[in-house]
Amino acid sequence: MTPYLIFVLKRFGQFLLVVFLGVSITFFVTHLTPIDPVEESIGAITQMGQSDPNAIELMRQSLRELYGMEGSIWQQYLHFWLRLATGDLGPSLSAFPTPVSTIIMRSLPWTIGLMTVSTLITFVLGNALGALAGYYRKNMVLKAVSLVCIALLPIPYYILAFVLLILFGYLWPVLPINGGYEMNANLDLSFALVLDILKHSILPALSLILVGAGSWLIGMRALVSNIITDDYVVFAELGGVPKRKILRSYIARNAMVPQFTGLAMSLGAIFNGTVITEIVFGYPGIGNLLISAVHAGDYSLVLGLSALSIVGVAAAVFIIDILSPLIDPRIKVE
Repeated sequence: MTPYLIFVLKRFGQFLLVVFLGVSITFFVTHLTPIDPVEESIGAITQMGQSDPNAIELMRQSLRELYGMEGSIWQQYLHFWLRLATGDLGPSLSAFPTPVSTIIMRSLPWTIGLMTVSTLITFVLGNALGALAGYYRKNMVLKAVSLVCIALLPIPYYILAFVLLILFGYLWPVLPINGGYEMNANLDLSFALVLDILKHSILPALSLILVGAGSWLIGMRALVSNIITDDYVVFAELGGVPKRKILRSYIARNAMVPQFTGLAMSLGAIFNGTVITEIVFGYPGIGNLLISAVHAGDYSLVLGLSALSIVGVAAAVFIIDILSPLIDPRIKVE
């Protein structure tokens, strides 16, 4: 067995352990809350009118079986893992009897689309500006742009979201400020629908891009500032190699290795959603769904969303670990 294969197997074991521990902790946290979803459901039903006590007791037993709440908490824990192994997260408690997986899949594409596009744009923009600012250190335009990006960095993204909402929703109302598409829109796939979705995603994405670009810029500028003093860069400059080629082939290529690690982590975290941004703009993503589930006491849905987030982040770390030795030969696997 090759050293690299042993390395991959060890990292895969760590991935499984992280997922197991993370999902287990989430299970016990949600199940130890004082909210009893069965009694909540029965209370909602009995408010509509009086019911026979025998019928209520039969209903209570059926709901406990359906929600996987029969027996002790350890029996529920074992039952939960058996269902999870088959991809069954059970029914939603707040949207009964719709399965949790169905509800998540309705919101997940919105968050993946918003977060993936905004993360990639932020990554490219921040690193491009950082590389230029680190190499052309005396350029006044790049200094001004860097100053603006750094000034925006400490601002919470939801504060900037409110500013954008007021600016483009009320003072200069040129962009939609709520939802993922127009009300009563025809949801059949068409160019008009795609354009409508893109228009509704501009403000949420812009709030994330403006705040996030600064961190990439600072990191890339610091890396470039260290690399430009290396011997091979100095010799290339003395040899008359064009500055653009030096920046592109000698500096940026080497500086991008640690930045790609950060990108993979950011892409893995897209399953977390952007809770406050989605709430501010009423965006139908999993962040908005998570808050609705917490308010409704729907711990089946909370558990499903948390498990998705844990698996997404752990998978990103696992992929980074196994690809790093292939990208950077300086990393040893022995």
